[in-house]
Amino acid sequence: YANPCSATAAFIINDNNELLVVRRAKEPAKGTLDLPGGFCDMYETVEEGIRREIKEETGLEVDDIHYLFSSPNVYMYSGMGVHTLDMDFLVRVHCDAIPIKASDDAAEAIWIPINKVNPAEFGLTSIRNAVIRFLHETLRK
Repeated sequence: YANPCSATAAFIINDNNELLVVRRAKEPAKGTLDLPGGFCDMYETVEEGIRREIKEETGLEVDDIHYLFSSPNVYMYSGMGVHTLDMDFLVRVHCDAIPIKASDDAAEAIWIPINKVNPAEFGLTSIRNAVIRFLHETLRK
C-alpha cells in the first residue's frame, strides 16, 4: 500500500487573539510564513509530534491542544513529492507565552493579530489552504 506520512501544523492562539506563526528557514518556501509543525517521528503519536515540533521551533511547551481538521498534501522534499496527511490542531496559550527562540526549521516566530493574518504570505499551498479554512471557520463563529 502507498500510505501518506503523518504531518502536523499548529494554530497557536493567545488570549489577545493573536496567531503565532514562524518564518521558514529552509526550502521549500524559505522566507515565507508557516505554522509550527512538521513530520511525526516513528513510534510517536500526532499529539506527541505536534508538541515536539512546537517546542523545537518556538521553545514553547504546550498542553491545551485540540484536533481541528486534516487534508492530504504532497510536500516537495529533495526533489521528491512526499505524500502526507496534514493534521491541524488548535493550541491555546496565555498572552504571556513568549516564544523562547525560533530554531530548527524556523528563522523567527511572530505573533500576528488574527484579523491581520494574510493567507497569501504563507508559502506552502497546504498551509495556506489550512489558514484560509481556519480563518473562515474562526471568523464565522
